[in-house]
Amino acid sequence: MTAYDRLTARFARIATVREANSILSWDSEVIMPPGGGDSRADQQAVLSAIAHGMLTDPATGADLAEAEAPDPWAAANLRLMRRQHARATALPADLVEASSRAASRCEQAWRDARPRADFAAVAPLLTEVFARARETAQALSAVTGLAPYDALMADYQPGVTAADVEPVFARYAAFLAGALPGAEALQAAGTPLSGDFPVEKQQAFCRMIAERIGLDFNGARLDVSAHPFSGGTQADIRITTRYDPQDAASALMGVIHETGHAMYEAGLPQDWRRQPVGEAAGMAAHESQSLILEMQASRSDAFLAWLGPQLHATYGGDPAGYAPANLARLWRRVERSLIRVEADEMTYPAHVALRFRLERAMLAGDLAVRDLPGAWNDGMRDALGIVPPDDRLGCLQDIHWYAGLVGYFPSYTLGAMAAAQLMAAIRRDRPELDTELGRGDFAGLYAWLRPNVHAMGALLGFDDLLLHATGKKLDVADFEAHLTRRYLGGSA
Repeated sequence: MTAYDRLTARFARIATVREANSILSWDSEVIMPPGGGDSRADQQAVLSAIAHGMLTDPATGADLAEAEAPDPWAAANLRLMRRQHARATALPADLVEASSRAASRCEQAWRDARPRADFAAVAPLLTEVFARARETAQALSAVTGLAPYDALMADYQPGVTAADVEPVFARYAAFLAGALPGAEALQAAGTPLSGDFPVEKQQAFCRMIAERIGLDFNGARLDVSAHPFSGGTQADIRITTRYDPQDAASALMGVIHETGHAMYEAGLPQDWRRQPVGEAAGMAAHESQSLILEMQASRSDAFLAWLGPQLHATYGGDPAGYAPANLARLWRRVERSLIRVEADEMTYPAHVALRFRLERAMLAGDLAVRDLPGAWNDGMRDALGIVPPDDRLGCLQDIHWYAGLVGYFPSYTLGAMAAAQLMAAIRRDRPELDTELGRGDFAGLYAWLRPNVHAMGALLGFDDLLLHATGKKLDVADFEAHLTRRYLGGSA
């Protein structure tokens, strides 16, 4: 075996350990009994340490120094291997294990604290999570030359820094200041859907929609969790949602969103499975795939015209509520709301910008974790003019910080902007797209996304992937143009 062959074998084993950890994470959110938290934290910490040890083994470094790549894909794979190795060797094994354990324990406590709006119960554990994140960021910064926060961001979207994100958020804040009042003034109220929305019917309907989009349940599951997510592995996809018997839309849009993530994972290059270059191009790229499905395609006039009769046939009630124009008024309503995952696409970036600012401050030590609720409430007042009545609807609403995911949030807005840019390119290349969506047919959408995005894996960085797929790097103008057409110009 060549040095490169030994590396591909080793990285496949590392990926398999990480897959096992991913399934344990899914299990902890879906079916693990409440008393299993401490044990699960130990299990996941040990698996994280095992993967870290394999990556930092001196034999890995020796092979990386010797290896030569036989082709461009292998060269990209080798470059990503070296990047992973450099980041891993910057982190002591005990810090990796301590970080995993702290995040797992904090996440378990968050599940109990969130419904009770009891931030004080989880604050000491979140303080520990940010302490470990600060140590990690400083260690990575010393090796990569990146600022500490940027070093954490690179775990989620390599090549993107806070300096890249800040002007994007600043430009969008200026756009929102004018567009939001305009959209609010133009929109009409929708008629709430009537009918019978038992969880069992919703589960069946959501599964049908996911299958129609293209998700193969021979290698996927749909379950329930406190916070919808997509996880598992490429061949064993796990998506979740949460159901409200009074509202069929929330679970449905959650499933459509997570199916977008799942379809990306399923479409990654099989020839490079369990290799770094065979992974997704980053979380902003991942979010573009969930949002192009949920926000761009599934809320379009064309798809709503197909979806309305399907919903009415399932749930009954007044058929007028299921008319496409009414669904558009309901599901494309712009509203200053408290919950990020339920926010409309115009105000959503404001939610993300707040989290971006707060997590940077907590990581730097400029904002004490105990002061997060007040800073959150002040930020919501400044951004959208509303204040949460309690921490359940405020700083406890998202799982990310409590699970140790610091630096993730910017990917959401970058992904939304990329989704608009990709959809503009698809509509240019496939003028028949709306006709297809009007039949509930997503095959044409994925016929474009598979070769242009999914099959590229991590061969290209975020901007270069967009350049490959659309002819230009990230361009905020496409997102603003989409919002202007949909909310200010009367065209979806």
